[in-house]
Amino acid sequence: MYHSTFYLYKEQKPAVCIVRNYTEKDFDELVTIQSECFPPPFPSELWWNKEQLSNHITLFPEGALCVEIDGELAGSLTSLCINYDPLNSQHTWEEITDNGYIKNHTDHGNALYIVDISVRPKFRTFGLGKIMMESMYHLVIEKKLSRLLGGGRMPGYKQYDGKETPQSYLQKVLAGELKDPVISFLLKCGRTPVCILDNYLEDEDSLNYAVLMEWKNPFKQEFNK
Repeated sequence: MYHSTFYLYKEQKPAVCIVRNYTEKDFDELVTIQSECFPPPFPSELWWNKEQLSNHITLFPEGALCVEIDGELAGSLTSLCINYDPLNSQHTWEEITDNGYIKNHTDHGNALYIVDISVRPKFRTFGLGKIMMESMYHLVIEKKLSRLLGGGRMPGYKQYDGKETPQSYLQKVLAGELKDPVISFLLKCGRTPVCILDNYLEDEDSLNYAVLMEWKNPFKQEFNK
């Protein structure tokens, strides 16, 4: 199980930061965090329910992380292991995550897939999302997986509907001409785009599009050839 304690600065004062696996006692707070991170028009039925959270800590507890700042739960990240075929990348969030229940998790998978990452708005200047993501990179290396994957929402895309295709929007984000709250964050975390995912998730702000983003394990031989 994962547990890391260190200090971050909060209003120019050191604050204790703990990254650990979440447990049943965190469930109520995790659901509250989802409601803060994904307010309407994001559908509330896509927030975590306790059956999903129970599956996370039962089926793949190593992939269920949360972060605390001075004892307050500030965010979470959930993942599962899958068998990924680079020649068949298209999928929906519901398909790849078993609608968030992760009953399709396989201990013998070749890739780690990020189901969700959420950080409370008031803690978003601390870099907690990146800290949790880096913890998952460690897990990829430890389990000798080929890569980390996840579908990144494109919440900035809605305002460019009719002006840009999803592909051209992504290219402008990559060129630094536009910034997207999620895709730009993932780029800063070391993730790189693979392809546009159509009808990935019911998400009005992203017009249901996402970008499949990956981080390749630098210690896997096939990537060093």
